[in-house]
Amino acid sequence: MPPPSALPFSSSIASSSLRCSLPRPNHPLRPPLKLPPFQLQPPHHISTPSHEKKIPSPPPPLPAAPWLLPDNAESLKMPTAPWMTSPFLLPSDQVLDLSSPSRSTRNKKKGPGPADRPLTDKVRGGRSRHAILGIIRNIKNLRQVHSAEPDEETPAVAFADAGQAAEFGVPLRPAKGGRGQRAPWVTAEEKLVFGREKKVKVVTSAESVLAPELLFRLRGEARRMTRWVKAKKAGVTQGVVEEIRRGWKENELVMVRIVEPLRRNMDRAREIVETKTGGLVVWCKRDFLVVYRGQKYEMFRNAPSSPNAVNKVNPGIFEEDSAIVSGSVVKMDGEVQNMESGIQMGDISIEGSLYEREADRLLDGLGPRFVDWWWQKPLPVDADLLPEVVPGFRPPLRMCPPGVRPKLTDDELTYLRKLARPLPTHFALGRNRKLQGLAASIIKLWEKSLIAKIAVKVGIQNTNNEQMSLELKRLTGGVLILRNKFFIILYRGKDFLPGGVTNLIDEREAELNEQQLEEEKARTGFTNSLRAMDNILPSFSIVGTYMEFQEIQANHISLNNLSYRGQIRIEAEKEKLKKELREHEHKLLILKQKIERSEELLSKLSLSCCPSEQTADLEILTEEERQAFRKVGLEMNEIILLGRRGIYNGVFGSIHQHWKHREVVKVLTKQKAFHHITGTARLLEVESGGILVAVEKLRTSHAIIIYRGKNYARPLKPLNNLLSKREALQRSIEIQRRGSLKYYARQREKLIWELTQRLRKLE
Repeated sequence: MPPPSALPFSSSIASSSLRCSLPRPNHPLRPPLKLPPFQLQPPHHISTPSHEKKIPSPPPPLPAAPWLLPDNAESLKMPTAPWMTSPFLLPSDQVLDLSSPSRSTRNKKKGPGPADRPLTDKVRGGRSRHAILGIIRNIKNLRQVHSAEPDEETPAVAFADAGQAAEFGVPLRPAKGGRGQRAPWVTAEEKLVFGREKKVKVVTSAESVLAPELLFRLRGEARRMTRWVKAKKAGVTQGVVEEIRRGWKENELVMVRIVEPLRRNMDRAREIVETKTGGLVVWCKRDFLVVYRGQKYEMFRNAPSSPNAVNKVNPGIFEEDSAIVSGSVVKMDGEVQNMESGIQMGDISIEGSLYEREADRLLDGLGPRFVDWWWQKPLPVDADLLPEVVPGFRPPLRMCPPGVRPKLTDDELTYLRKLARPLPTHFALGRNRKLQGLAASIIKLWEKSLIAKIAVKVGIQNTNNEQMSLELKRLTGGVLILRNKFFIILYRGKDFLPGGVTNLIDEREAELNEQQLEEEKARTGFTNSLRAMDNILPSFSIVGTYMEFQEIQANHISLNNLSYRGQIRIEAEKEKLKKELREHEHKLLILKQKIERSEELLSKLSLSCCPSEQTADLEILTEEERQAFRKVGLEMNEIILLGRRGIYNGVFGSIHQHWKHREVVKVLTKQKAFHHITGTARLLEVESGGILVAVEKLRTSHAIIIYRGKNYARPLKPLNNLLSKREALQRSIEIQRRGSLKYYARQREKLIWELTQRLRKLE
């Protein structure tokens, strides 16, 4: 094989192409210079036989082409033409950089370096929460890798040189000498995230009393049950309890289905079922409860008649080494274990949150509790068990402080409604009438609380929250701030006086009356002494004294006289009618003034409208021509609709535009009165200069058909003698307003006449 220098020029190019195809170090790309057209593409690889004779006289070597470079020369890979199959390299000093340095540096994007590439690799979303969490996961992975390989070089050197204090090359804190920017994951690590606390599972009565093997067997049987007793909307009533006991005669387990509203709080439903039936709930699934009667079940033959009565817990439920005392399971070894279902009406457990204890203390002494309450504790007072009539009951004395208005403002009403939202429910009511017992309890509650919150019972027939609220407002004198089908909220009012203050006021009034009587006695005694001494006063005068007032009340005003009461009612009715008559006369005067102003405005608008006079020289149409034009006009689809503005200058511009293309124009009007329609047709005929063909009644309107005439010529200037579009709208609105005012004025005059007749009859 001849040496490479002896090969032809194409072979040298091929060998150089092999050499140039090797990988070279990366260099920053620059915009290349366009290649001259004489540069050629180096050929493909040429295989040379190994046993070829040497050429004795090789041609002189040509100078090296710019694309044939040694390995140690800096070169740039240039773009190639479509027909070139090998890379094209040029020295870096032969490439011109025609780009702007400032623009390139400004638009150049700073990508992540090799040091932080493991952190940001495969992370989407920029600085979003998911990106930060991904970076934190990469940090943890790096720590695990570096802890496993301590001798291997880590990217921490690059970050240590930059002055950032971090472990394994992760800049968790800003550099002291840098710009003070914090890494995005620093905030994520410093932010405190509180997870949702899991609800603590409360140990039920069945789990604390029954043996685990027995409980497991009962729950297995409960899952296979398919028949149930459905509770009522009013709760676990006495009928539901009797059905459960009838089911216990055949089976030791009975399934109960809870409905709204007790379904919202199944824990409370479990307590109510256990309290009323005396059994234990061994299984709960969605709105189903399975009640266990006990191993030594004894039939309740003498069931209580009251549906709200609470039965004692069945002693056959518990084991032989335990008993129940006042809602707690007492073991034989002395250990006491409380039951959640041991709450009985009238014996409220002291255990619970501070909110429950304070609410129970507030409601103590107001009445028996409502056991079937479907919300959380505390239990409200059952208003239906309070007495219907309270002897000697009367509404409380009210006296507003000086300078204070008893009426609530809008802001105060809003504040009180917001204040009543988190408060516990004080009463549960299902009765519409005879609420004196509830009113007495509300007045007693108002001495401790500003607001009384009453819930309307669900599932009771003929409940009317409006009648309830009116009855309570009449009995208590409070302010109703909210009423709906769920709650009634009463505010005690600014003029409410507690019981102690009311007693003090009564005592003070009694003292004042006694003092006034003593003063009157002293005055009378002094007058008698003067008359006895001087005999100057021939008669005793009581003018301006307290005795005069008592005499008038006793002699001249007989409250028991029916005629006097009737006369008082007549005088009151007269004053009421006179006051009402004055109010209506004043309103009638205002209406008449408005009508006058409206008529003045319409007169001004009518002065600005100057319609033209009809010319004497009119074209005459034969009856055949009139019928033909009428038929053509009725069949036309192109119309001009007169709206609420009526006729104004713009209408005639539209008419002449129609006449430009056709001889007949069709105008529709929505007017009802026939004289208004004929007046509109005559005005259109006069102002347009056409000939009125016909006025036809359509289904919902009237059609006015106008012929342009045989000698028609379009006017050079538009009409300006009528109203403009804005003035026409103003006229239409004012006419409508004047009509409404006249209607209400007539109604007011009629009412004044009726009041006058009634007043004459009373006189």
